[in-house]
Amino acid sequence: MWDPRITVVSIIACLLCSSAAVAVEMPELAKKNNCVNCHAIKERLVGPAWLDISKRYMGDPSAEEKLLARVSKGSSGFFGLIHMPANDPDGYKQAEMRELVKFILGLSSSKNTSGSPVE
Repeated sequence: MWDPRITVVSIIACLLCSSAAVAVEMPELAKKNNCVNCHAIKERLVGPAWLDISKRYMGDPSAEEKLLARVSKGSSGFFGLIHMPANDPDGYKQAEMRELVKFILGLSSSKNTSGSPVE
């Protein structure tokens, strides 16, 4: 016999599961600082994908400081020949740069809400 309560519970469960599969999105701070002109989360644009950066530095205890310096002062040669311009050469936005670096480094260990590693 058909029970409408089971149907309702099944529909709710399906909706919760489908909305949970949302992938990680680029933070507003990255948009504000024009990072999105050269970087995306999962695919290479002008610069490397942030997920690739995160994977490269996974387990490196000095990664945050290294990346903070590279993002702030600019760098080249770590992911190809394209030079990344300085984003904070005078050091006025270190809190913002550090927040972005922490976001990047967290990508390889974070999970999308479906429970799978972000890839």
